[in-house]
Amino acid sequence: MTEFKDFLPFIIPLVIAEIILLVVTLRHIFTHENYKRGSRALWVIITIVGMEFIGPVLYFVLGKEDA
Repeated sequence: MTEFKDFLPFIIPLVIAEIILLVVTLRHIFTHENYKRGSRALWVIITIVGMEFIGPVLYFVLGKEDA
């Protein structure tokens, strides 16, 4: 159990960053109509299933339409 407590200073910022990235991504998906690839439903599923940084990063790289 002490090993887990040793990793908390590294885990807590990662969890906070993951939650912030997820919220920003979902907000962007729900407030925009156009995507480079796929539809809104597809990107919501990818973002939620790939929640550990992969889904949101994929959306911003592949799905977000250029402004």
